[in-house]
Amino acid sequence: MDTPLWRWSATQLAAAIRTKEITSREAVSASLDRIAALNPELNAVVSVQHESALEAADLADRMVAAGAALGPLHGVPVTTKINVDQRGLPTTNGVVAFKDNIAKDDAPVVANLRRAGAVIIGRTNTPAFSMRWFTDNDLHGRTLNPWRPDRTPGGSSGGAAVAAATGMCAIAHGNDGGGSIRYPAYCTGTVGLRPSFGRVPAFNGTAPSERQLSLQLISVQGAITRNVEDARLALAAMAAPDPRDPWHVAMPLDGPRIDHPGVAVCLDPAGVGIAPEVEAAVRKAAHILHNAGYDVTWRDPPDVAAAATAWNDFAQGESRVTIAAQVAEHGDALARRAFELMMNRTPELDVGILIRLSSARATYLRRWQLFMQDHPLVLCPVAMETALPYGVDVESAASVDRLYRSHVFLFATAFLGLPSISVPTGVHEGIPIGVQIIGPRFREDLVLDAAAAIEHAAAESTPPLAP
Repeated sequence: MDTPLWRWSATQLAAAIRTKEITSREAVSASLDRIAALNPELNAVVSVQHESALEAADLADRMVAAGAALGPLHGVPVTTKINVDQRGLPTTNGVVAFKDNIAKDDAPVVANLRRAGAVIIGRTNTPAFSMRWFTDNDLHGRTLNPWRPDRTPGGSSGGAAVAAATGMCAIAHGNDGGGSIRYPAYCTGTVGLRPSFGRVPAFNGTAPSERQLSLQLISVQGAITRNVEDARLALAAMAAPDPRDPWHVAMPLDGPRIDHPGVAVCLDPAGVGIAPEVEAAVRKAAHILHNAGYDVTWRDPPDVAAAATAWNDFAQGESRVTIAAQVAEHGDALARRAFELMMNRTPELDVGILIRLSSARATYLRRWQLFMQDHPLVLCPVAMETALPYGVDVESAASVDRLYRSHVFLFATAFLGLPSISVPTGVHEGIPIGVQIIGPRFREDLVLDAAAAIEHAAAESTPPLAP
C-alpha cells in the first residue's frame, strides 16, 4: 500500500475490500482523514458522518469475513449532495431556513448507493436552492476550487466535485438540471456523467410538493469521479429501480455493439464564441478518437442554440412561478441577486409558451435522434471558456449573458435529456480543461467508452488529483 488509500479509485477499493487486501475501515478512515486535512480550507463536505461511516465500514468488513453477498461498491467511501434526502439528516439545499428539514427516508439514489454496499461518509455543498454555477451559501459557506480559488468550482455540485478531485471520497453523488454535474467536473479536472433522463430514479420526501415539470423532465441524478471506470461503476449502482420515481425506465446498461461509432465534432454551432484553449481541447480529443478507430466527422448537430434557449425559458420560467417566493423569503443575498438577474432574461411563462416549449422539446429531440443515426456520438465543448471567475452570475446582466453563452451545450443537452459526460484533457493556466461527449438516449455505454479512450490518451497531461 505505497499509494495512500484516498488516492485509490472506487474500482480498486471495491476489488481490494472484496479480496481482503484491505478493509473498508482502512479505506473509509483514509477518506475521513483526508477530509480532516483539506476540508477546513476547501469547504466541500459540509456534514461529516464520522461515527456512522466507521460503523458502516466495520459492518462491511464483517460481511466480507462471513462470505456474504457483496454489492459492486461494497465498503467504498462516497458522499451525497446536501439537496437529496438522507435518512435522519437535513436536506438543506444550502438554505438557512431548511437546516432542520430532516429526512425520514433515503432518496432513491442514496438507497441505491447503500444497497450497492457504499459507505456514505459525508454530505457535499451546493449553492442556495442549487440554482447557481458558484457553490456558496449563508448556511454552509463558500466552496473553493483547489486548482485556483479565484475561479468557480462549478455549481451546483461544486462540493461534490471538489471532494472527488481532492481524494476526500472515491465517488461523489451529484445532480444535473442544466450542467450541475458536468460543469463542476470540468472546473475541477474530474469526470462528470449526466445519465439519460429516466435512468437513475429520483424523489425527495422532504419536498413540500412534487417538483416543477421542467425538473421532472430535465434534472437527473449522477456521479462525479476521478476516472471513467468509476463513473461506469457508479452508474450501475445508482440506476437500480425505485417505484417512487414514475419516470424511471429499467433499461439495460449496455446496448448493441457499434463498430467504429460515428462521432460528430463541433466547436460553436450556436455562434456564441469559443476560447482558443477550448477549441484546442476539442481538436485534441477528436484526434484521439480518430486514432482509436472512431469515424470522426466535423459536423454540427441541430438546434443547439434553440434548445439552450428553450431550456432557459422552460426551467427558469417555471422557477419564476414555483420558487420565486421561497427565494425572496429564504434566499441569501447572493441567491436573490442571481435569481433576479436570471429572471431579467427569462420571459413570463404562460400557457401558450408552455405548450410551445413542450412541442419544441419533442421536435429538437427527434432531430437529434435522426442526426445520431449516422453520428451516435457528439464531441463538443463542456463550456466555451475555462472555469469562470468567482461571482460572474451576480455582477451584471452582461456578465450573466457571458455565463449563458459559455454554457450553451450544457443547457441544450439537459433540455433534450440525453446522456453526456465531461472528461478532462489537460490543464490551461492552472485550471483544468476538458471536453463533453453526448450520446443517444440510454447509451451511456457509448459515451463512457469514448470518454475512456480520451482519458487514456490524455493521461500524461491530466493530473489525477487537484493540487
